[in-house]
Amino acid sequence: MCEAPGGCGGCAVGSAPGPARRRPAPVCSQPRPCVKCGEGAAAVVIRVGDGFCRACFREYFVHKFRAMLGKNRVIFPGEKVLLALSGGPASSAMLRQVQEGLSRETAKRLRFVPGLVYIDEGAVCGQSPEQREQNLAQMEALLQETGFPYYLASLEQALELPGSVLRRGPGAAGEPCPSYKVAVEGFIQQRRQEAADGDGDTSPAGLSTQHGPGGDLAAPRARLPAAALTAELLRLFEAVETLTAKEELLQMLRSHLILHTARTRGYPKVMTGESCTRVAVKLLTNLALGRGAFLAVDTGFVDGRHGDVTLVRPMREYMAKEIAFYNHFFGVPTVITPPLSTKRREKTSIHRLMESFLLGLQVDFPSTISTVYRTGEKLSAAPAEAGSELQRCLLCLCALDIAGEEELALEPTLVTEETGNGPESRAAFIPLLCYSCRLTFKEMGSPATLPPYVRAEAQHRSCRARMKEQIQEFLLEDDEEEPGAS
Repeated sequence: MCEAPGGCGGCAVGSAPGPARRRPAPVCSQPRPCVKCGEGAAAVVIRVGDGFCRACFREYFVHKFRAMLGKNRVIFPGEKVLLALSGGPASSAMLRQVQEGLSRETAKRLRFVPGLVYIDEGAVCGQSPEQREQNLAQMEALLQETGFPYYLASLEQALELPGSVLRRGPGAAGEPCPSYKVAVEGFIQQRRQEAADGDGDTSPAGLSTQHGPGGDLAAPRARLPAAALTAELLRLFEAVETLTAKEELLQMLRSHLILHTARTRGYPKVMTGESCTRVAVKLLTNLALGRGAFLAVDTGFVDGRHGDVTLVRPMREYMAKEIAFYNHFFGVPTVITPPLSTKRREKTSIHRLMESFLLGLQVDFPSTISTVYRTGEKLSAAPAEAGSELQRCLLCLCALDIAGEEELALEPTLVTEETGNGPESRAAFIPLLCYSCRLTFKEMGSPATLPPYVRAEAQHRSCRARMKEQIQEFLLEDDEEEPGAS
């Protein structure tokens, strides 16, 4: 037994006494080979036993993006697609995939026409005007480098939206949707015809080279909105009681502003950058918020609730870890804006609580997030249909999912005071909202603090509902036949 002070822990029997010797360092094993090519050393381990070298990891990452678009076949060749960018890792990686997919060196190029939109949310995230200007300058520089048309907006502009943004657009419900094969053949014939006619446009998919927010090559750098508009936005968020409701309000304003941009600029498809990790967190969060009936719409690859604009999520099979490694290895730039929950306690909102819960489980059980995500994949993508605008939620545009008995049970808790008339009272809003939005509405301030476009549309729907009630006895139901009809 070694009697050296502190124990040498590794001296051989019969060795000469002396000072304690340092334990020899363990011999490093050989680097793990890449599971795909078997030649290069693994640079990243995605799952247990799945180590990829940089080249194979890049190929794997690109293939997954292409396979997601090819499998669903939602985006047709030549179609305009608006990429909603936040500057974060997932949306930045999505932009890089689109850039590489449209490059001339790509064997099978993407065939849609992209546009970019970035919404500055710094006002409600505690950023100073100087910080917002700096972020906008960085984002505009990144967007200009892509060569795609881009649009810069601020969250304050959501307060000036028209009420029509809360109405379902003229979708293809009654129109036959062309097959993907027919669309591809038509696109190929169009390109051949353009080549035969000597058209000099050789950009991929007829891509525009506009650089400014409005298409002007010399467009000035975006400026912050008026201080009065920013103050109005801050008053709206200060009136909200909980951080959970603030998160929901921020998502609502953001989605409405992106939808309005897509409609006014002529983009029938919108791409967002939710990762697999974000989708799993959103799935459990929406369950806790009472949106179980709309999980397939809120987290699926396709979200067609708006009719004329379809939302797609091509990054939803990427783990946050994969995206982080890809951006690090291949120099994808990002511009990070602090979230609402910055500098606050961990459990201040349901969103933050669910994120901490899932990420904590993921540390000890690496398949947690993928299991939640795969479970969500089994949900039906066909929620209850709404026959008219009066049967859709005012805020999220999903079909109303609450029965008359539940409405009577919720009314005493949601209606605390009824002051004023028309849409300025809480009671006027309740029939226009789904179950989840009613819970969020309960934690918001007075209806007078809501965005003007929400109040205007609420008044419009209330008038329509009263008019329908007055003439109800003269209306024929769908399953009711006229007297004498055979």
